[in-house]
Amino acid sequence: MTLARAGTAIGQCHDPGMNEQHPWITWEDAGATQQARWRSESQVAPATLLPVDDTFTANAAFKAVCEGTGLLWRGDFQNGRQLLQALARRVDRPPRVHTPRTGAPAPADARTDAATVAREAFLRHRATQARRAALLGRVLVRFEPDHTIALRRAPDVRAAVAEAWGPPDGTASVASLRELQGLVGAHEWRKKGVEVPALGARIHPWFGVFSPLRGEYLDLIAQAPLPPGAQALAFDVGTGTGVIAALLARRGVQQVVATDLDPRAIACATENLARLGFARQVRVVAADMFPEGRAALVVCNPPWVPTPASAAIERAVYDPDSAMLRAYLGGLAAHLAPGGEGWLVMSDLAEHLGLRTRDEMLGWIAAAGLRVAARHDTRPTHPKAGDPTDPLFAARSREVTSLWRLVAT
Repeated sequence: MTLARAGTAIGQCHDPGMNEQHPWITWEDAGATQQARWRSESQVAPATLLPVDDTFTANAAFKAVCEGTGLLWRGDFQNGRQLLQALARRVDRPPRVHTPRTGAPAPADARTDAATVAREAFLRHRATQARRAALLGRVLVRFEPDHTIALRRAPDVRAAVAEAWGPPDGTASVASLRELQGLVGAHEWRKKGVEVPALGARIHPWFGVFSPLRGEYLDLIAQAPLPPGAQALAFDVGTGTGVIAALLARRGVQQVVATDLDPRAIACATENLARLGFARQVRVVAADMFPEGRAALVVCNPPWVPTPASAAIERAVYDPDSAMLRAYLGGLAAHLAPGGEGWLVMSDLAEHLGLRTRDEMLGWIAAAGLRVAARHDTRPTHPKAGDPTDPLFAARSREVTSLWRLVAT
């Protein structure tokens, strides 16, 4: 593929402080100053921006993004996608590994335990992912004030963009081509939905709301015996798409209160529950963890991996310092009705990655005035669990997902 630099100058991107959520960026293009909103769920605007077109080479593009320059694509849209693919091949090239000439044993401090090895492998994997996302996220496209893209062979993305960003507000925007692909993908998932066998129906996730693609934890919730009194009232803490609340309603719980703080999740869950016919049984409320009152059943599926998220969507997977897990455990006893149960749905992947120990979690349970009444285990069936080429296969192959049934001591 032969692409070349456009005859325009590099411009400075900056935020004049007009909008903290969506800052303005400006750049110079053919002697004229251009301005647009910067839109991203996961990255800051590049320090410099260079308008380029079909004459810009992939090698030049790779050099530019590695230096921190954003490339504003002005050529054929499909050629822009090819450029992104060419960059991905360069980013994904394995680094050259130096092989020692002798077979001397590693120094003592390099011979570490399995947990340390797993943790270091995970951190390297995360660093590689972050670098890849940052570099590929520097290929940018401009959106007109009506959310269209004024490039040859550009698709009509207005519906997908409006679902993520809201209706047009009369201003132009700039976002990464990779993020646009995510918007379009989320739009398709929202249209067709995700089949949930345990529910016997489809859930339609919104952009930025975690999709219930892993079904093993939902099977646990669908099969575990309900505690006495749960048929009357249950809480679903951190509802997301509303799938757990829907499962509880399908199991005959007369009233479910589902909570979340994310406005997208609240709207998504509300729509899903109405579509499934559970609007009268389930009330979705904005709350930080628990709703008011007590219930015979309180369910929570917190993020499973205690490390910072690098994008908004990752907050459903990554929970820095196990903050949500510890908040759930710490507040559970005060929200359980007498004889009630708190269901904690957790994978032990973090334990196999050396990020958290079983003893730590059991200590938090005991400190919260709780004890484990029972535990139901299953193994994940998602493709990565059986893929030996996955960088985290050693941990994934041993992963167990559990439903912990907790009661007050």
